[in-house]
Amino acid sequence: MTDKTQITLTAPASVDLALVVGPSDSTLRVVESAFEASITVRGDFIILAGDQSEVQSLTALFSDFIKVAERGEEVTPEYAMRSIELLRSAEFSPQALREDILLTFRGRAIRPKTAGQKRYVDAIRSHTITFGLGPAGTGKTYLAMAMAVAALKRKEVGRIILTRPIVEAGENLGFLPGTINEKVDPYIRPLYDALFDMTDMERANDLIDSGVIEIAPLAFMRGRTLNDSFIILDEAQNTTPEQMKMFLTRLGFNSKMVVTGDLTQRDLPGSRSGLADAERVLGDIDDVSFCRLSGKDVVRHSLVAAIVAAYDRADA
Repeated sequence: MTDKTQITLTAPASVDLALVVGPSDSTLRVVESAFEASITVRGDFIILAGDQSEVQSLTALFSDFIKVAERGEEVTPEYAMRSIELLRSAEFSPQALREDILLTFRGRAIRPKTAGQKRYVDAIRSHTITFGLGPAGTGKTYLAMAMAVAALKRKEVGRIILTRPIVEAGENLGFLPGTINEKVDPYIRPLYDALFDMTDMERANDLIDSGVIEIAPLAFMRGRTLNDSFIILDEAQNTTPEQMKMFLTRLGFNSKMVVTGDLTQRDLPGSRSGLADAERVLGDIDDVSFCRLSGKDVVRHSLVAAIVAAYDRADA
């Protein structure tokens, strides 16, 4: 016979439990649908009753929710779903993710939000070269950028280099009007957007003007050795094997590389992808990590995760 347990959690007076249960109890309903144990919220109390293991899990879950609410933040249904998945994976706790703050900007903490994202940032910390593979919305570039900015602030590196391959879609850049910067700007604009989201725009522009942060097409990396740098190659599914080899061999002393890409969104015509080739060639090398993110790690609008899952089913 399964042991039955009851635990009562008391929220601090400073915590509004409305932030814990969500608007119209939407977050509470997500938790109730995932567990058989009963959950009663009354005044400042949360009463959990049922199977001992479930009550223990719910205690950890609501303790984390209360910590989030203590910061004045609302616990969203999406946050609750990710936290439940973490508890069931037994790999990380919601507290481990909450405390793993990569960067703070304007009072907003940037941190991994899923088990896959936590594995990814841990891989970046412990490896010189990390490959982040996965669909749109999984935070591959964003988290790498946050870690690069944090490393620069801590003076662990002297500069950040952000690069992307330029794949022309039906038009030759040489025939487009404008300077070379005007021609390539639309291709690398997403890197600027991510950078400006985590550091002051004026400060970022000063760092770009001084060369501390460099944003450039992949072709501009040829012939260089990149020392004392945090280097991010984005959209790497659009590299050729030759370009990937060229990029990886730019690695210098006291540098770290992160390569991100989604093999399902390849625009490279008539050639195999350097990103796909890299795992086959480099998979057994120490200090090179391949980290795969999935639809479970999508942290954009919930519809994005559903779209990714639908395409995965269609491909299967």
